Amino acid sequence: MFKKILIILIAVFIFAQYVGVSHGASSDSGSSENYLNQYKQAKKFVERAKKLEEKNKTDRAAKLYVKALEKLQEAYKADRNNPDILNYLGFTLRKTGKLKEAEKFYLAGLKIKPEHNGINEYLGELYVNTGRMDLAKERLAILKSCNCEEYTELKKVIEKK
Repeated sequence: MFKKILIILIAVFIFAQYVGVSHGASSDSGSSENYLNQYKQAKKFVERAKKLEEKNKTDRAAKLYVKALEKLQEAYKADRNNPDILNYLGFTLRKTGKLKEAEKFYLAGLKIKPEHNGINEYLGELYVNTGRMDLAKERLAILKSCNCEEYTELKKVIEKK
């Protein structure tokens, strides 16, 4: 009985130490909690901006894309290997007219996760917008077997050109 209590106390102590260390580490400005919040806020800005674009309110959408970009740049400082952050960075850069920089982030994301549906779609759209249809079709071919919305969206963009 004493051994069981001792083991439980040791386990509780170790757990408390782990929680204390991870909690203490999350209080600085570069913490995982902070960068995840930056990322989540950026996603909200992007979603709102997309809705505004659908309503042809492009000026207001552009302002939200800039806000999202700022949040994503902060998140990127804390996690440079997150393909979702890289995808949204590429997307907001593309939406703010920084196409070369956007392409770099998309390609960096694909190095980490080559099958990332969002990156493949958005990179394909960037290629269409820059007149590189052969590269856009390569992205479409990668998405073909995913049975996903990204394939359908990129296919529509390619067919419009």
